[in-house]
Amino acid sequence: MEVLYPACAGLDVHKNNVVACIRVHGASGRASRETRTFATHTAALMDLEAWLVENQCTHVVMEATGVFWKPVWHILEDSFELVLANAQHVKNVPGRKSDVNDAQWLADLLAHGLVRSSYVPERPIQELRDLTRTRKQLIRQRAQHVNRIQKVLEDANLKLGSFITDITGVSGRAILEALIQGETDPEKLVALAKKRLKASRETLLLAAQGRVTKHHCFLLRTHLEQIDATDRSVALIDAEVEELTRPFAEMADRLERMPGVSALAARVVLAEIGPDMSRFPTAGHLVSFAGLCPRLDESAGKPRSTRLRKGSPWLKATLVSCAWAAARSKDTYARAQFHRIKTRRGAKRAVVAVAASMLVAIYHLLKNRTEYVDLTAAHFDRRDKTRIANRLKKRLESLGYAVQMAPAA
Repeated sequence: MEVLYPACAGLDVHKNNVVACIRVHGASGRASRETRTFATHTAALMDLEAWLVENQCTHVVMEATGVFWKPVWHILEDSFELVLANAQHVKNVPGRKSDVNDAQWLADLLAHGLVRSSYVPERPIQELRDLTRTRKQLIRQRAQHVNRIQKVLEDANLKLGSFITDITGVSGRAILEALIQGETDPEKLVALAKKRLKASRETLLLAAQGRVTKHHCFLLRTHLEQIDATDRSVALIDAEVEELTRPFAEMADRLERMPGVSALAARVVLAEIGPDMSRFPTAGHLVSFAGLCPRLDESAGKPRSTRLRKGSPWLKATLVSCAWAAARSKDTYARAQFHRIKTRRGAKRAVVAVAASMLVAIYHLLKNRTEYVDLTAAHFDRRDKTRIANRLKKRLESLGYAVQMAPAA
């Protein structure tokens, strides 16, 4: 097999050590290997870099193991051509598993060009990605605290959650603050609610009558403080995200003009795929990266599974949320596509198809620097005009009508 990289190295990265194997293809046609183990503190990683430079390595491969590969990557990225391998794609022969064997196996695969590199964005995009992912995790934590508040209210037999959609909204927050201060009179609690609530006053009076103890007040205060702290952190992250996306403001604005894509969603998409589409040869490669296409799994010419392949979970979740929003928009291609597929395949598969179509559009918007032009809901009617007319004609004939078709004057 042809050797593409005569001097390369494979790194088996762990939390506390890195096993490095240098593979050098000699003039005689035989490869020589040298293996060393380094610690993962900065000084040791600098020694690793010096050792690789001394042996004239040009390419280095490592597996994506949690977050342990990141500090190694940051130190070596300026000196070598780095390749980040998916651990599922470079498994060794079973029964020969050791750190040294893994490093040698990675070096051998890299030397022959058998490792497919994973997408690693530039440092600014990595920082933006860290912020958007942290923001989503904070929003999840906030939702958990809101659910715990609902549990405390139910434990106190207060049925406010059945009539107030957002218990941390204006009305709900005012009632919670009064409960924490020791107010238990249903009349006074209901008086704090805004008139926009759909529930009647009598219903709210019954819902606000319960048995609230000091223990309940303490729990409510604790959860509200956590929610307030989370809201402040999210506001700081939003300001930092806005600052980091300033160089890509034009691209973000271009994405926001798509139906269903909010300002936050546009920034999340840019953080996950970056503004440079040259990394993806076609739009299909980007859709595959997001995991919005069926996996390839067949045997004996028969497909065994058509489930979605694994992809970027952060990007997939964001695009599916955008697809649901786009499917509810009026007079858009996304809405027409959703309802067209929903009748045959169901809502879940339809929304995934809409998400994939949106990602294809995003690919061309970023690659060609063009503006989004919606095809409108009448696109499929214009494309399949004859087929639609024939289907409606057969439907009328099945109902007992004689139909003659002629073009309008």
